[in-house]
Amino acid sequence: MKKFILITGASGAIGQAVAFKLAEKGYSLYLHYNQNREGIEKLIHNLEAFEGEYIPIMADLSLPNGYKQLASQIFSLDGIIHNAGQALYGLLQDLTEDDLAKLLHVSVTTPLLLTKALLPKLIMKREGAIIVISSIWGQTGASFEVAYSTVKGAQISFTKALSKELAPSGIRVNAVAPGAVETPMLSGFSPDELSAVKEEIPLSRLATPRDIANGVGFLLSDDSSYITGHVLAINGGWYM
Repeated sequence: MKKFILITGASGAIGQAVAFKLAEKGYSLYLHYNQNREGIEKLIHNLEAFEGEYIPIMADLSLPNGYKQLASQIFSLDGIIHNAGQALYGLLQDLTEDDLAKLLHVSVTTPLLLTKALLPKLIMKREGAIIVISSIWGQTGASFEVAYSTVKGAQISFTKALSKELAPSGIRVNAVAPGAVETPMLSGFSPDELSAVKEEIPLSRLATPRDIANGVGFLLSDDSSYITGHVLAINGGWYM
């Protein structure tokens, strides 16, 4: 029987890497995107060799009812990967209320409400897994990223609390906390700035999206069947 996993933000670099990893493992996928239809179509074309079902779902999760638009298109479900999000870089005193509201909605409110809407499908099966893509900054905080660190910390609290609530139903909830990853999110940094970051990382390199996907694959698999409420740090030893 096919197992279906929802990946939000599947058109991004990490989302696509996670999709490849899970397709390799034989999962069928709901691939959420907002604007990058071309990226999703290319991704599905590249996944065809794995012979699963790959279903694109368009929804704007920054809208109040965006999560309902997404949830209404989900049928059989075995797991959720909360990957949709955005960066927000700058001084706290320059933060606008609109930017904060959008960040909170996409990164905190939507994952919570989307999970609530989809939980009956997992509870009915009395098994499943939920994985949240958080950040190293949710664990330790970062200057110039106070708002971003705040929502990523909230995601970690969500993970820990929900894991306790859903354990009796056989559903595991974990998070992945990447460090610096080679994605377009780092495009605003100069080569010298990125070189300085690499020097701070004990393994002396940035993560690849595949590194993050490998962690997701592990937490979704039976190899982690006794792990819940955990935050898997994938940061090259940058933060312990």
